[in-house]
Amino acid sequence: MKKTMTSVPFKGTPEQKEKLDAVIAEYKGKKGATMPILQKAQDIYGYLPTEVQHYIANALDVPFSEVYGIVTFYAQFLLNPKGEHPVSVCLGTACYVKGSGKLMEELQNILNIQPGGITDDLKFSLDATRCIGACGLAPVMTIGEDVYGRLEPSMLKDIINKYRA
Repeated sequence: MKKTMTSVPFKGTPEQKEKLDAVIAEYKGKKGATMPILQKAQDIYGYLPTEVQHYIANALDVPFSEVYGIVTFYAQFLLNPKGEHPVSVCLGTACYVKGSGKLMEELQNILNIQPGGITDDLKFSLDATRCIGACGLAPVMTIGEDVYGRLEPSMLKDIINKYRA
């Protein structure tokens, strides 16, 4: 799935910047420093906003395109923050055959976001995932640590509303 940038404004704190500066100081000048710096930066911020990528590129004196290329190549890196309630729909074979594509469409309508997006109130993010190991419950979605199986699109609005309360 293509990664897309968020429209959520970046709100880094001085404490986060201080932690990132310490990480950069620890790795700067070492071969292959970009990858561990990006991993630790994501731990600090929860994702890798453009502003942080630019900061890292400048600090390491490498082109932004090099940093951005790494971030967009590896699935472990997030360009968008996760919502308070991250929603993931399994699109693995068993779930897809049982209708998870329709679940994803309905969730996009209910939440008014695309996969990889986050709601304006930062309550929900929506992602597609592959098999989560609950094939017997297909189709399956998770909201945070909660697993919902044997779903029909008509059930989704009530489930989402439980998390809005």
